[in-house]
Amino acid sequence: MEYISHSVSETEAIGEALGRTLSPGSVLAYRGDLGMGKTAFTRGLARGLGCTGRVTSPTFTIVNEYEGPIPLFHFDMYRLEDADALFDIGWEDYLGRGGVCAVEWSERVSEALPEDTLWVTLERVDGQEDWRRITVEGGAK
Repeated sequence: MEYISHSVSETEAIGEALGRTLSPGSVLAYRGDLGMGKTAFTRGLARGLGCTGRVTSPTFTIVNEYEGPIPLFHFDMYRLEDADALFDIGWEDYLGRGGVCAVEWSERVSEALPEDTLWVTLERVDGQEDWRRITVEGGAK
């Protein structure tokens, strides 16, 4: 599916709508440069999952956890060297905890992601500073 967002609030709304459709164990792998709206998308995703707490980028913590009916585990792989480092922080445990895992900079750990991962690509629409094309692919085994 492809969406066009014209603002941060629209990016959040798209994330929220997707969050309402996800089930425990879902994994989302984000692709997109700095400033493309991955954290804004995740704020909406958290709302859609019924999570509470202020959603921030996990750049320095590697993972932020948000409680809700379906918990959200928000990862930032930018500072990890490779997929082995992901397993060192307990990736398999997170997969088994019945939440949704949202992974920023997923290309750094793509070999560790499940086959049914949803790939979420956020990119700027040519010539439009605030517009984003958000593409969601995959998810089926």
